Amino acid sequence: MRTRLIQAAGFAAALLAQASPARAVVGPANEHGPLEAHVVMVLTRVPGASAFCSGAVVAPDVVLTAPHCLNAAANSVVFFRGEDGAPATRAVSTIAIHPDFHRDAIAKRLRSIDLALVRLAAPLPSRFRAAALASSGAVAVGQPFRVAGFGLGRENVGATGGVFRWGAIAAREPLSQVLLWAEDPAHGGLGACTGDSGGPVFAGDSDTVVAVTDWTTGPTKKSHCGGLTQGALVAPQRDWIDGVMRSWGAR
Repeated sequence: MRTRLIQAAGFAAALLAQASPARAVVGPANEHGPLEAHVVMVLTRVPGASAFCSGAVVAPDVVLTAPHCLNAAANSVVFFRGEDGAPATRAVSTIAIHPDFHRDAIAKRLRSIDLALVRLAAPLPSRFRAAALASSGAVAVGQPFRVAGFGLGRENVGATGGVFRWGAIAAREPLSQVLLWAEDPAHGGLGACTGDSGGPVFAGDSDTVVAVTDWTTGPTKKSHCGGLTQGALVAPQRDWIDGVMRSWGAR
């Protein structure tokens, strides 16, 4: 068991050190706070590369994230820091990907639901709490949200990742029944960045997850952070989410 834990910790450290951009809080964001109890990092190794994303805790042993962040369960771990600040991981036992997710959606112009559930081999520590999931409610232009994750605090600077951050954003047009489009209402350059993919977007000042970050743009053609933040809305997919969790005995 000790050997497996050492190997898992080494895997996590290697992924963080080698993490490649996985377009997905930059700007005047806030660090830490109560929302941190609902969010973890999701680390994945793919052939020739590795990547890190974020995810929302929805049960002691289940994390909601984006499937574009994932590979096989054996190549993925959930990463967090223990009470003493030391790196810790949980192995992934099962991954459920939304049936309407398509990795080639952009190239083929397909509608894609970028949501996945990750079941852990063991529960997270008790300091983590399951976030509530939105079950209804239309989004209105200007509606406030908080985007959260462990992504880069500065685009293309890997050393700024791995710190929990959150920031205030607001819904903008176009309005959609499956996607949330949001931006910094103060136009100060705040938005999701590399590593925030799969992380939660919370409703207003609550801990209810409304969407999962899946794509971002920047203020210029050469940037991918601090502009528009897009997320897959959770409420329209609750039947699928709840069904998977029931089958796992998590709800």
